[in-house]
Amino acid sequence: MQPVAEHIDYKLLYEQQKATNEELQFQISALALQLDKFKKMLFGSKNERFVATADNKSTLQLKLDLDAETIAACKITDATKVEYIRTKTEVTPNPPKAHPGRMKLPEHLRRETTILQPDIDVTGLKKIGNEVTEVLDYIPGELYVKQVIRPKYIQPAADNTSTVITASLPGRIMEKCMAGEGLLAQITVDKYVDHSPLHRQNQKFQRAGVTIAQSTINDWIKAVLTHITALYEAHKQLVIACGYLHADETTLKVLDENKKGTSHIGYYWVYHNSKEKLVLFDYREGRGREGPNDILKDYQGYLQTDGYGVYEDFGKRPGITLMHCMAHARRKFSDALQSDRVSAEYALTLFQQLYTIERTIKDNALTDQDVVQLRQEQAVPILKTLKEWMTAEYPKVRPKSPIGQAIGYCLPRWEKLSIYTTHGSLKIDNNTIENALRPVTIGRKNYLFAGSHEAAQRAAMIYSLFATCKFHNINPYNWLKDVLERMHLYTTGNIAELLPQNWRKAEG
Repeated sequence: MQPVAEHIDYKLLYEQQKATNEELQFQISALALQLDKFKKMLFGSKNERFVATADNKSTLQLKLDLDAETIAACKITDATKVEYIRTKTEVTPNPPKAHPGRMKLPEHLRRETTILQPDIDVTGLKKIGNEVTEVLDYIPGELYVKQVIRPKYIQPAADNTSTVITASLPGRIMEKCMAGEGLLAQITVDKYVDHSPLHRQNQKFQRAGVTIAQSTINDWIKAVLTHITALYEAHKQLVIACGYLHADETTLKVLDENKKGTSHIGYYWVYHNSKEKLVLFDYREGRGREGPNDILKDYQGYLQTDGYGVYEDFGKRPGITLMHCMAHARRKFSDALQSDRVSAEYALTLFQQLYTIERTIKDNALTDQDVVQLRQEQAVPILKTLKEWMTAEYPKVRPKSPIGQAIGYCLPRWEKLSIYTTHGSLKIDNNTIENALRPVTIGRKNYLFAGSHEAAQRAAMIYSLFATCKFHNINPYNWLKDVLERMHLYTTGNIAELLPQNWRKAEG
């Protein structure tokens, strides 16, 4: 008896194989995009600038159900006379600029003058002027010794005794420290502003003929950062007292005696008071909610963050309005350009229009009232269109694809991403705080890690104050040197006068 051949459903096998191939192709595309992203992180430009192509302009006009004339023809008030924003984006080449000529060297620099006479006898000739040639030159920074001499005098007394009299030494915050305030300030600035590790600085001193033990320099830095603790605490209170904060975080490797053979990954939580241009770094061992819970326990106002879940609890607290960063949302679509250029370019073109409105606000220095009116009339319709487009597109794309992840990130957060249009003092994104994080990201590539959790927090204090110096255009060396020279004269009641934002007023 012949065996009955088993029935094989070739159509079902085909469908299964087709689905498997599609899934594999999707995984290959996803891995290729990841590889491209990593290569860009290592070798490419971090610039996210987007310029719409001609094809995308026509696609935008076909898909964008928005009255361009309604959006473009907008005046805020007769007083400001702002007429701006058309949905059409044009790229025009910049006209060549006239060469400004040779740079004029600053007048405050010391001049070392050499007079060269002609190699002929000029006796009896009339001088009609000078031909002046200037060259900017440099000599290495100078280490010098400040020597204080106090003459000693003997004052005889009536009982045939005598007393030795000398002048008192000026007060110092670190009385027994061999290093002067200028040297301490320069070492600190070199490490935390110019990202030069202490051992490299020590090598520079050795080339100048001065040998300093590495442990000694380490102790100097530790002492400087410890002495500014009271200044940092006063600074912290001022940052948190405002009604609008940006928040972000970044990593730092830290040596931990409990982790042999590896380093601990700690976190700097950073808060930026953009109105008063104040920055606060706070070190925590982890990325949990304990850090912001401690710092923001009494905070009231707007809190602008990325989409990290830890911040979501703050939006539920009374008195706090949580809002999100548009730059993070835009970045998701920028990452999706290579996998779905048509959709990504469409979204990026709308984001570009939103940022064009913000550039208009900045260029015209508008009042808060005019800012709100401009955003309501021009930005809100664009935001509405972008949300409607994402809502319609999301069911058509794979959720795990780059464009699906971009839309999936934005849609649940769209209300918080749009809050900035309701108040004139609010920013569209967190870019200012990301700029404040750059010294840490550059510094950790050079000095690699902090020696302990305590050292990481001490570094957070000086990062806070130096970042604030930068926002107020203050030379960090001049500020820190003056603070180290005068800090012993202040108490906790008036120490805030030495903070960077107040120091310039006192200096003037």
